[in-house]
Amino acid sequence: MTALKDSPAGSPVESAVQATPARARRSRRVRPSVALALAVVGLLGLAVAAPQLLATHDPTAIDFSAALQAPSADHWFGTDESGRDLYSRVVHGTRESLTIGLGAAALSLALALVLGALAALGGRFVSGAVNRLVEILFAFPTLLFALLLVAILGPSATTQIVAVGVGSAPGYARIVRGQILAARRSGYVEAAIALGHPRSVILRQHVIPNAVRPLVAVFTLCVGQSIVWASGLSFLGLGVAPPSSEWGALLDAGRAYVTHAPWLVVIPGLVIVTLALAATAIGKDIQARLESGDS
Repeated sequence: MTALKDSPAGSPVESAVQATPARARRSRRVRPSVALALAVVGLLGLAVAAPQLLATHDPTAIDFSAALQAPSADHWFGTDESGRDLYSRVVHGTRESLTIGLGAAALSLALALVLGALAALGGRFVSGAVNRLVEILFAFPTLLFALLLVAILGPSATTQIVAVGVGSAPGYARIVRGQILAARRSGYVEAAIALGHPRSVILRQHVIPNAVRPLVAVFTLCVGQSIVWASGLSFLGLGVAPPSSEWGALLDAGRAYVTHAPWLVVIPGLVIVTLALAATAIGKDIQARLESGDS
């Protein structure tokens, strides 16, 4: 306290003390890009909870006289080959698309937690076996795995969730393994060992919580990636079958008319990209706040 009191005005010590609250305020401030991403997610959440509030038409109403109309004041995103309003179909397809993305992300991280924990905490034999399994899964193409599932289960949302979840799990398993190993080598774990705390207590109170905490941001990133992957599978005909308005299914249905009605592919694709970018922006912001210790 004396050093601070005796420091002359404009000294490095005083400048650092004054700059700390300013940096803290800047770290808590929401950046415009993150605010925009949150607005996009909020709008999509409204589309999930109450799509009738946003839709302008019945998404299943067929009107062949209005088929393949370009975007206009009456049909904001245009119409498809059956005259159905594309904007309303995108709105009503949000629930199914997000369900697939969230389900695949949850399955992926659940498998990653199990595999990563076994690889980091298991014995020599268990760790080696799990690492080999992760390498095999990592080398196995997700598309080939999806084809195998479609042949067994048929194209459906469940097939997409399992294919994307299992296909992306190995990469996240490596992240979990690295986080657990880093936590085990940290100073607070070494101090707990020196104090004689049981291994189970150290794992439960120190290693696992500090290893899992960064996965909050990873999960947000995983949701966006899963929706992109699932939409890609639907585009190839490996997802939800028509007449579903799931975003990937809309891409699949519109590719036959891409030269005559490009909006059938471009607009659903832009919606998918927008959601992926919003999820990435939010995930990176959460990660930055966790690393800086801000809440």
